[in-house]
Amino acid sequence: MTIKPSGELRGSDAAAGTRVLLAEDDVLLREGLASLLERSGFEVVGQTGDSEWILPLVRELKPELVVVDIRMPPTNTTEGLDAAREIRTEFPATGILVLSAHAEVEHAMELLASGQRVGYLLKSRVTDVGEFIETLERIVRGGSVLDPALVQELVSARRQNDPLAGLSPREHEVLALMAEGRSNAGIARRIWVTEATVEKHVRHILAKLSLPETGDDHRRVLAVITYLETR
Repeated sequence: MTIKPSGELRGSDAAAGTRVLLAEDDVLLREGLASLLERSGFEVVGQTGDSEWILPLVRELKPELVVVDIRMPPTNTTEGLDAAREIRTEFPATGILVLSAHAEVEHAMELLASGQRVGYLLKSRVTDVGEFIETLERIVRGGSVLDPALVQELVSARRQNDPLAGLSPREHEVLALMAEGRSNAGIARRIWVTEATVEKHVRHILAKLSLPETGDDHRRVLAVITYLETR
């Protein structure tokens, strides 16, 4: 990956003098990032391409921000992510940006769940210099950043896995009223239909949610639980 130089860059006050540690085994990318950050007002206090040096360098140099590749030697699996976890535990105020070549939703969500001053970005975003610097500044200011590609994957996964996706608008309405604890008769009065029509809607809901053929009352409870879990 090549980061194109763009002359002298100016970061915000959040960037000015912020101490940064770079952990990336791709030498060209690491040197490109270091040059970019220095020109943007950050202070690169250390660099390493070896995951085993990340935590010792953090302890020694006390950076305010660590930019780390998720996959680093010796196994190129999750060394960077593992280091990020340790940094967050030992130095909770240190900002962390994890870079990844691929969108890995599970890793991203685990990292973001660790609190503020954290981000997960695809390496392809680094070439957009302005966006990359803005990401770092947001993390330094205490924010969290998730790559737009991961956001799209999460939205798509939610749609694909939504157990209520197959319900019609009327069936959604009936299930919502079931969740309020209303009987079939109460639902019928609320939506101005016959009780028999409500019973038909309830049968369709239970079938579409693939609930087991047990007692109807138990299946209604399971349907309501499914509804509430998606809210």
